[in-house]
Amino acid sequence: VQLQASGGGLVQVGGSLRLSCATSGRTFGSLAGWFRQAPGKEREFVAAAIWNGGRTLYAPSVQGRFTISRDGAKNTVYLQMNSLKLEDTAVYYCAARMRTYSGNFDIRGSYDFWGRGTQVTVSS
Repeated sequence: VQLQASGGGLVQVGGSLRLSCATSGRTFGSLAGWFRQAPGKEREFVAAAIWNGGRTLYAPSVQGRFTISRDGAKNTVYLQMNSLKLEDTAVYYCAARMRTYSGNFDIRGSYDFWGRGTQVTVSS
């Protein structure tokens, strides 16, 4: 399964971006997630969507500003990012879990496939 993330770019503080992540013809399985990695830091959880039922989950740092959504017909997951802050600057990765959902949505090891990442830079 290949994941292709897109939509990153340069935006000013307070601006918005929408990231997209499409699979190579397969569904996202049970769970789709977004993580990010800033320079010198560990990759961290951002948001996740449980495919069956539509439940969404967010890291406290993005709650209320970011929205994860999915389009099953297009096998695509989106991350709408509003009110961007300097600290949101990072490479953003999408991920998919093909196995049955186990409840650990914010752990990297819960995901089976990863995209290459797209750079998001927020400037002042």
